[in-house]
Amino acid sequence: MIYNKEYFKNLLPKRPEDSNKGTFGHVLNIAGSRFYTGAAYFSSISALRVGCGRVTLASEAAACKAAASLCPDIILMPLDKLKKEVFNKFQVISIGCGLSTEKDAVRLFKRVLKFLENFDIPVVIDADGLNILAKIKVRLPKNVILTPHPGEMTRLMGVDIYDILEQPEFWVKKCCEKFNCTTVLKLHKTLVADNSGNFYENNSGNSALSHGGSGDVLTGMISGFLAQGLNLFEASCLAVYLHGKTAEIASEELTEYCTLASDLINYIPKAMF
Repeated sequence: MIYNKEYFKNLLPKRPEDSNKGTFGHVLNIAGSRFYTGAAYFSSISALRVGCGRVTLASEAAACKAAASLCPDIILMPLDKLKKEVFNKFQVISIGCGLSTEKDAVRLFKRVLKFLENFDIPVVIDADGLNILAKIKVRLPKNVILTPHPGEMTRLMGVDIYDILEQPEFWVKKCCEKFNCTTVLKLHKTLVADNSGNFYENNSGNSALSHGGSGDVLTGMISGFLAQGLNLFEASCLAVYLHGKTAEIASEELTEYCTLASDLINYIPKAMF
């Protein structure tokens, strides 16, 4: 497989004229906490930016309030409304961005994964979701994407970070095997792999992505493409490629020093071919 611009352009979901908001899927994003309100916003708005029809943010009041003030397009859900029956309404679940690893967050994470055992819904787990996953025993749903950076990968796999950096391709495949998932290992050349033998090394992006929150943006982009019908591997590869292109375009104007995660949101449209 040749992963070039034409390949990714052809992956981009079509926009039929007779469409409506339901055509392009609905993401439930379980993210944010009182100290990480930005993560909830970044991972929600970026799903909308890549064409998802609707995003519902389930979070603490502080994070919901912050997201609402920045983007009225995001639907809000209090955490006490997060019950098993609501999951039928969504095409994708993302969980973990800015969630924290406090006791309440751990209980929430366990409860959500328990709810999802009998649902065939794609699930994207990032950030604190990965940190919680590394500490507890839990059964993962069938269709899962894990999106660790090297530090999170060390905790998931129980090895030293130097092992991850020396053999990233080996460890990204081992992670797929261990968790029966698709894995996105976020490096300067991000790697995507799954258990079917698919593998992609990304070459887009630059140091502008080395700011807090850029991973939350990527999570939202992956979720947004999943909601529009791409499979786990395709959605991950397309999102990783466009995430990198977004950083390149943004840094042409803002420089790699000054491009923040909040800036990336506004440059996603310019990267969409």
